[in-house]
Amino acid sequence: MDRFQYLLVLGGCLLITLPLEVFGKGVYRQARRTAAAILPVAAVFVVWDLIAIFADVWGYNPDFVTGIGFPQVPFEELMFFVVIPLCGLLTYNAVDTILTYLKRRLRERSAQST
Repeated sequence: MDRFQYLLVLGGCLLITLPLEVFGKGVYRQARRTAAAILPVAAVFVVWDLIAIFADVWGYNPDFVTGIGFPQVPFEELMFFVVIPLCGLLTYNAVDTILTYLKRRLRERSAQST
């Protein structure tokens, strides 16, 4: 079970933020936009990871990864660079939608009371 801990944490992050998709225009419903926001940054961090691994700055304990992926960068690490920003986008989108709604309601109430 230890081999799946990293994947389980990533899955938990996705599961927790999945309901946030209902707010606003959504993140999953704008796949191109989401990919354009995540993939270039993920590519930079994968290169960064490779440099650090080859420079022996860090590595991954094989007991805690599945062994799937590039020889040096585990699948879980690649998914980290997609999942965590995706969760961040879902959270940001939900908070922005809720705050915009609340501000609009406050302005409407303020306009009605004057």
